[in-house]
Amino acid sequence: MGGFAITILIGTLLLKLPLATETEGISWIDAFFMATSATTVTGLVTVDTGTVFTVFGETVIMMLIQIGGLGFMTFAVLAILILGKRISLKERLLLQEALNQTAVGGGIRLTIRLFVFSIMIELFGMILLATVWVPEYGWKFGLYTSLFHSISAFNNAGFSLWSDSLMGYAGDPVVNLVITGMFILGGLGFTVLIDVKSQPIFKKLSLHSKLMIIGTLVVNVMAFLMIFFLEYGNPDTIGSLSFIDKMWTSYFQAVTTRTAGFNTLNIGDMETSSVLLMMVLMFIGAGSGSTGSGIKLTTAIVMVVAVISYLQKRSEVTLMNRTIKRDIVLRSFAIALVGVATVFVTLFLLTVTEPELPFLQLAFETFSAFGTVGLSMGITGELSDPGKVIVMILMFLGRLGPITLAFSLATTKPDKVRYAKEDVYTG
Repeated sequence: MGGFAITILIGTLLLKLPLATETEGISWIDAFFMATSATTVTGLVTVDTGTVFTVFGETVIMMLIQIGGLGFMTFAVLAILILGKRISLKERLLLQEALNQTAVGGGIRLTIRLFVFSIMIELFGMILLATVWVPEYGWKFGLYTSLFHSISAFNNAGFSLWSDSLMGYAGDPVVNLVITGMFILGGLGFTVLIDVKSQPIFKKLSLHSKLMIIGTLVVNVMAFLMIFFLEYGNPDTIGSLSFIDKMWTSYFQAVTTRTAGFNTLNIGDMETSSVLLMMVLMFIGAGSGSTGSGIKLTTAIVMVVAVISYLQKRSEVTLMNRTIKRDIVLRSFAIALVGVATVFVTLFLLTVTEPELPFLQLAFETFSAFGTVGLSMGITGELSDPGKVIVMILMFLGRLGPITLAFSLATTKPDKVRYAKEDVYTG
């Protein structure tokens, strides 16, 4: 928490420098908001990234995205290793928590591997995007914008150098496939990617990896089909497009809700049913230990399986011939409940500070900030200063995870006494 907070403060100061902006500069609250959005890899913006900031300012945003996506602990460990210092057991335990590992050993090696892997993926994405943007913009800006969008995509940040995001490339297959491929890889989680790399046979993968791969495929396909049919006749979105372009835009808009933040459609023109579907997808989010946020896909899967097991009167929660620990089930419901409470409180506060803005737009902005997605119905810049602060706090909580904050503030009380059992009538 402290590491992310310090990173945001440093980013704020850098974005306030005169050489970071094209004109007279931006306000402190906007610099703070942009630094928070970049560090939490959200993508919500109060000023236009491509026109307001210079190359220096955009580079600062890229660095904040990289630190936020891979995690502060990753860069802290790398800095300690570069300085030649030893990593203590306490630091290894912190790293274990940051990487969502079950064992203390192997964290340092995993950190180095995920850093190298991330850089390689981002460079590969830049090369592929350059095949589209270098011919269009020339070598200098073409390579630069390819690098910026590659970093933004892999880290699920959603920052773009164009004010309309990627709407100008809604039917471009290369941009659609590369950008979505990047943020799907980033959203799977580093442990899944390394597991697949070390053990490419699906049957031998861990239960977590299997759930993430199957769950991601199922959710993305269902979301794609639902948005395609819901928006098919909407003339303001895909209604007037060719069938192929309808497929591309529906696919992109379905998968981008998994905390990516790019858009090829104007969210404000979409059907209310599509917007509500996207809010659910943003709340679920990406994978555990990934560059994305939300309550996490595996959390949602565990809750669904637990409910089914309860309805079938099973004594244990089982999935793919494996029993899920009771602690994991309770943790999943705790994460979801804290997430719902966080979103509700934030939305309530925004209705107080922004009474003139429509409720649906405020709700969408709230879910987007919590899932650190970055999609917006166009009201981010219209928020009052108190509203911007509320959204910043929510982005910070969304990236760290509200349950992490609850753990850090709670006082641990080990069970020393066992009490008699008694029923409580529920339902």
